[in-house]
Amino acid sequence: MIDGKATATAIKAEIAEEVREIIAKGGKQPHLAAVLVGHDGGSETYVKNKVLACEACGFKSTLIRYEEDVTEEELLACVDQLNNDEDVDGFIVQLPLPKHIDEQRIIEAIDYRKDVDGFHPINVGRMAIGLPCFISATPLGIITLLKRYNIETSGKKCVILGRSNIVGKPMAQLMMQKQYGDATVTVCHSHSKTLKEECRQADIIIAAIGQPDFVTADMVKEGAVIVDVGTTRVPDATKKSGFRLNGDVKFDEVAPKCSFITPVPGGVGPMTICSLMLNTLKATPNPSIKRGTASAHE
Repeated sequence: MIDGKATATAIKAEIAEEVREIIAKGGKQPHLAAVLVGHDGGSETYVKNKVLACEACGFKSTLIRYEEDVTEEELLACVDQLNNDEDVDGFIVQLPLPKHIDEQRIIEAIDYRKDVDGFHPINVGRMAIGLPCFISATPLGIITLLKRYNIETSGKKCVILGRSNIVGKPMAQLMMQKQYGDATVTVCHSHSKTLKEECRQADIIIAAIGQPDFVTADMVKEGAVIVDVGTTRVPDATKKSGFRLNGDVKFDEVAPKCSFITPVPGGVGPMTICSLMLNTLKATPNPSIKRGTASAHE
């Protein structure tokens, strides 16, 4: 079992130690800001966890809230203000945004040097050709987990299920690159004709297709490594909230066949927030400080 929660806790402790050293040497305390629009349950939880992670890492954090009816111009003005605020090292605009707002326009308005979510086209482009950049949080979290568990990726066959801009595409780029995965990568999606056959040959499957229990035991070969990115809310009367988080992998029947597998929850999720902290540390201008935790991800 790949324990993302324990790994994230360990990395946050390392970051906190590094921040203490930075501040002791007269450096700047990292400052992460988050912009939250509306009251989406998932976004509320995610942003709350980011604020808690900032506390654990010794960061300063700011939360800026807007109601659902905020205009695109008001949001762009907020982004501009954060771009020009010298105390803010990195910031995120929590997605999804209301339908009347052009998400891409907001993303492109963010200064790429403060884009700790790694969504700006400049960061995406730099990542694609292996230049230093902010790597989007979920793919960076997955790469970090694979490295921390010493899972061999070089030369392995890796199948990625899903082609989103946030997970599927950047994950494929990273797993392909020599400095990260160095694997042979196949990207499958809802229209792939040979999806099951591809999965059956894979040494590593990264499932980010957004369909609960999509990956079943007959799609997985013995000894495969499974990374489950799915987090779909499904009704569950036994839970206080009335729902539970369900992954893209049918865990109970797939797990016995795997050499490694991430659970949902407690796998990739905590690492996503942890990666955001690593990116914020990297964005903080402390040139005289020797980088430890973040340098592996430069």
